[in-house]
Amino acid sequence: MKAVTLYDGGVILEDGAPRRTDGAPSPEARRRTIAGRIMEAHNVSGDPEHLKMRFDALVSHDITYVGIIQTARASGLKEFPLPYAMTNCHNSLCAVGGTINEDDHVFGLSAAKKYGGIYVPANQSVIHSYAREELAGCGKMILGSDSHTRYGALGTMGVGEGGPELVKQLLKNTYDIDRPGVVLVWLTGAPKKGIGPHDVALALVGATFASGFVKNNVLEFAGPGVASLPIDFRSGIDVMTTETTCLSSVWVTDEITKKHFVTHGRPDDFKPLAPEDGAYYDAMITIDLSAMESMIALPFHPSNVYTIHEFLANAREILAGVEAEAAAKFKKARLDLVSKVRPDGSVMADQGVIAGCAGGMFDSIDEAAAILRGGSTGNDYFSLSVYPTSVPVSLALTRLGITADLLETGAVIKPSFCGPCFGAGDVPANNGLSLRHTTRNFPNREGSKPGEGQLSGVALMDARSIAATARNGGRITAATDIDYDYTPHEYHFDKSVYEKRVYYGYGKADPSVDLILGPNITDWPKQYPLTDHILLELAAVIRDPVTTTDELIPSGETSSYRSNPLRLSEFALSRRVPGYVAHAKSVAAQEADRRAGILSDRLKSVLDAVGGADKLAPDTQFGSCVFAVKPGDGSAREQAASCQKVLGGFGNICYEYATKRYRSNCINWGILPFTLDKEADFPYEEGDCVFVPCVRAAVSEGRTTLAAVVVRTDGTTAPLTLHLPELTREEKEIILEGCLMNWYAAHSN
Repeated sequence: MKAVTLYDGGVILEDGAPRRTDGAPSPEARRRTIAGRIMEAHNVSGDPEHLKMRFDALVSHDITYVGIIQTARASGLKEFPLPYAMTNCHNSLCAVGGTINEDDHVFGLSAAKKYGGIYVPANQSVIHSYAREELAGCGKMILGSDSHTRYGALGTMGVGEGGPELVKQLLKNTYDIDRPGVVLVWLTGAPKKGIGPHDVALALVGATFASGFVKNNVLEFAGPGVASLPIDFRSGIDVMTTETTCLSSVWVTDEITKKHFVTHGRPDDFKPLAPEDGAYYDAMITIDLSAMESMIALPFHPSNVYTIHEFLANAREILAGVEAEAAAKFKKARLDLVSKVRPDGSVMADQGVIAGCAGGMFDSIDEAAAILRGGSTGNDYFSLSVYPTSVPVSLALTRLGITADLLETGAVIKPSFCGPCFGAGDVPANNGLSLRHTTRNFPNREGSKPGEGQLSGVALMDARSIAATARNGGRITAATDIDYDYTPHEYHFDKSVYEKRVYYGYGKADPSVDLILGPNITDWPKQYPLTDHILLELAAVIRDPVTTTDELIPSGETSSYRSNPLRLSEFALSRRVPGYVAHAKSVAAQEADRRAGILSDRLKSVLDAVGGADKLAPDTQFGSCVFAVKPGDGSAREQAASCQKVLGGFGNICYEYATKRYRSNCINWGILPFTLDKEADFPYEEGDCVFVPCVRAAVSEGRTTLAAVVVRTDGTTAPLTLHLPELTREEKEIILEGCLMNWYAAHSN
């Protein structure tokens, strides 16, 4: 029986049940959804189709908050106008770059004191756990500089965006977006023993990602199956909705939701939320929880999904396919996973990790311990690490003896830390296969360096199946195949540990406090307004179906340099197009000379080919450009765009942007987000140039189709049609000024 089914086209909720409809929706029917009412309450534009939203709270972690505050400070920030929580859960390991990670943490605390923020010290909580515990509330909206900003299971619409969007909120501006569609996710049945939230989440991602079925929409979870799910189970599904490329999510709320807020000492933040009769949805997904199987997502994407039984029955063929994909992507490293298959058909993993905002929650660790209780992870290559998502969760596990149960089996308990999710913790050996209840398994998210001949793979699985695998010494096993006893423990939240360590500074801004700036914390380099014309040299051409932000700017140890734009930019595309940085720098040097009145032979010859260097050079920026088929899947990190701009990038060309947040990051950094017709050919290579005449006028006037000219390295030319999908007035102004910081500077006078 198929557990997940997609229904395209309109759906109306009538008498508590969904019905498909061909009728055009009324504005009233759209606002009858939970999401519609929440967005309406946060929209200050007065126009339900073109939203300008203000959020209730902001969240960032230590990879992003320094850049956000530095940008806001340069744009006139005086104090935080809304609660802003800064957690220290990404650069918690201070092993890279000397003092720079802890320098960022000290900066964060000084900023919380100066501007009135909430500072959560290292290893106290991962970002999304803290938001669930302390900030979420029914009917609220939270904006975070992390793509997994999802609190829908608590009736809170979370949106993950790049740092510049948080800067706008800090400066009392708005989050501008056309009204998104809302997709109903209708749950029925109840999960059987051994099924966990990651099983449901991976099945949902596998069913929706490739087609873009819910891209940039809001997922609204309802249906009789919701009542069968504990709050951690709901949150575990919800946080993974990011991997479907949806914009946000929200769930109906009930007595189980209410219990969460009572447990966390915030009963007033609960209110019942449900769609009203007549609510209209743009599409529907049904999930039969009772038909759900234990799932596994193979490298290199959460959508590369199989049931564990299907995988084990076809392991050699499936793993050979993964190896072939790795060989096509990485020329210096060879991935060997077929050797994990034993003669009896079983498959051996090298590592298990239960961690982060998806896997480290109380219920998942509690049930994993029950599966392992009395057993052993073995003394062979396999190891198991468990990272509780916050100190309160860790404290509860310890008081109940669950931590001891895990330690007795050979598992290792580690502090709250997001590292295993982005390649900075528990890095497996070369050719290792790591099983993780974390959010992503993109290339390099496990920490390997293919450019240096190192490559390993991550498969995503639920904590329950990871525990079952650990019980069998690393032999991949579905939790539904294990006989175990489990009685869920009651969770008790103890806020006293936060009261002893967290700095609660909202509403207590102290302008006399000096920011503490370590030697790695630097300001953004000067950016220039858009000129009349633009010339873009292709510094990277990537023809993969999807390019992730991890490929645009790798995670792992590079994260330590995110407070230093120039040093961080040295890593741009380093694990995908190693020559990109040198190429982009060469173009940037020629552009600096042009601004000084000196024209390189290369630039002169290209401009002569499109109308004359003497005529065009004074008003034509020369910048680098990245072509990718579908860039920007994954993390919200603004550095995927800012590093391109720091290196002199002025445009991107693609067929479509994988996510709204990456396109927004490009716009906020003054990078022109060009697209091509889906059927258009793009045979051009690195070194070819694209000349876009009158681009400033085109942006200003809102033209969406531009005639460009390609100048190949051999001097021949060819026409090219580019598109610049509709920009808001503010987006136009940001691009014309050169970036968001310039726009704020222009408007502060």
